[in-house]
Amino acid sequence: MDDIKPFHIDIPQADLDDLRTRLRRARWAAQLPGGWSRGVPVQYLRELAAYWADGFDWRAQEARLNAFPQFRTVIDGQPIHFLHVRSPEPDALPLIMTHSWPSSVAEFLEVIGPLTDPRGHGRDPGVAFHVVAPSLPGFAFSPFPEPADERPWSIERVARTWAELMRGLGYDRYGAHGNDCGALVTPQLAALDSEHVVGSLITAGLGIPTGAPGELDGLGEEDRAELARLSEWTTGGSGYGPYLAARPQTLGHGFADSPVAQLAYLVERFKEFDGWGSEEEPIGRDLVLTNASLYWLTDTGTSSSWPYYEGAAGLPISQRAVPTGVTHGGPEVLRRVAERGNDIVYWGKAHSPSHMVGMAEPSSLVDGIREFFRMIR
Repeated sequence: MDDIKPFHIDIPQADLDDLRTRLRRARWAAQLPGGWSRGVPVQYLRELAAYWADGFDWRAQEARLNAFPQFRTVIDGQPIHFLHVRSPEPDALPLIMTHSWPSSVAEFLEVIGPLTDPRGHGRDPGVAFHVVAPSLPGFAFSPFPEPADERPWSIERVARTWAELMRGLGYDRYGAHGNDCGALVTPQLAALDSEHVVGSLITAGLGIPTGAPGELDGLGEEDRAELARLSEWTTGGSGYGPYLAARPQTLGHGFADSPVAQLAYLVERFKEFDGWGSEEEPIGRDLVLTNASLYWLTDTGTSSSWPYYEGAAGLPISQRAVPTGVTHGGPEVLRRVAERGNDIVYWGKAHSPSHMVGMAEPSSLVDGIREFFRMIR
């Protein structure tokens, strides 16, 4: 692990001007019949792109991110960017938080304050955290080096990188939380570094059938039907996963050259996961565009797809090395399946209208994190 150096986001004005020029000069596709069933509608995207060009204030969002202490280091040859926000509370627990795909550390903008400074946010100061929130390798300010490292980025490799990061920061005992891709990293980190990880908390993902022998033994027909429905939902959609696994570079040319292509792709993921694009959208457009801007301005739309082309995308592993919690667990049948391979001590009943829980319902995520680690400390 190389030296840890302070980091400050300062996007050149020329890059912002170029973004606005590209958005204003975009050539638009013809609208196919079928609305959202054919992909992101033209009029919807035009309106959002127009706001990105002439209404969205990147400098304000940049200042929000820069309000948190940020750093960069190099681990195993890979640049790693991370937020490191220490709590004023003397007994705070270090907590590494791993964001989702296709997202960024902007996912945690609303939760870091209440977690690190609960007293200042009207909460019990007896449960507080020193938050470490890294950008996943290949995402935003953790770009792949050039030439690209030929070694695959497996979830296990990310977990080993996180363990080294926490060791380098001097944390001998810490918790771990993750959402989506982060929910894959978190239990893997717990299994690899159980000597130091006190608990593994994810938002969701445990209990979905994997096809393993015997995992549905003892379940009734009603439970099996519910699991089949949930499994169908997780494997359905637009088919973006198989394409990213096979031909990410092809899509990458569009991501690198056209902010509209990058925006359409991200918006479709939010729509597919969360109903984003419906009349009641769970995540505000400024936050969505902050995420899109981070991808565009760092040119990491292509490299961020490695969980698919490296075969890392899937479901969280089961582990009994440390206690496990799930903040937005879903139906009770999922818990019963998950308990066959995990020491489940917390199964939150909160429901979120969004896959990106920290963006859509930050308060419920804060509640779940505080409750789980209160139980196991």
